[in-house]
Amino acid sequence: MASIEIEQLAQALSRLPGYGPRSARRAVLHLLKRRDGALLPLLRALELVHEKLATCHVCGNVDTSDPCGICADPRRDARMLCVVEDVADLWALERSRLFPGKFHVLGGRLSALEGVRPEDLNIHGLLARVTGGGVDEVVLAMNATLEGQTTAHYIAERLEHAPVRITQLAHGLPVGGELDYLDDGTLAQALRARRPVA
Repeated sequence: MASIEIEQLAQALSRLPGYGPRSARRAVLHLLKRRDGALLPLLRALELVHEKLATCHVCGNVDTSDPCGICADPRRDARMLCVVEDVADLWALERSRLFPGKFHVLGGRLSALEGVRPEDLNIHGLLARVTGGGVDEVVLAMNATLEGQTTAHYIAERLEHAPVRITQLAHGLPVGGELDYLDDGTLAQALRARRPVA
């Protein structure tokens, strides 16, 4: 039987996505067996991130600096803006290394069932960035779910009179799929095949 402290660590890990009680216990056992090589570096990394964690005031990304590394990168094409539902979607698209522009994180998607309204999302910030000038294309990279497509349609309507080209990821993405779970090849194809929003 493990001590209370070790059980608390396993319980904390079991609350992470993809971890249940058994996998959390296995992870804790791995960390304990490799204290110097795994546990201590993990503790240091968690402390460092905890101290420096910030939400980018420009795009909504989570990083250790504000503005985030993407917004602060002068090599990124500021004329292209990719709109995503969540930070996990931004990270998934970044893994493909195919989008040269900047991002905007909405912080969710419209959902009547969950009571998520436009004012609950960072849509106002998006409109301000686009109407502020300098953006030529807005890529709507919403998940291929009913709520994701409703959100994309709402944003497209709000940007209808803005002098920007509005595109969205190709619908070769699986319906009901989420960007964070897609492989790099599927994401790459979706980015290459983006098209104007009708």
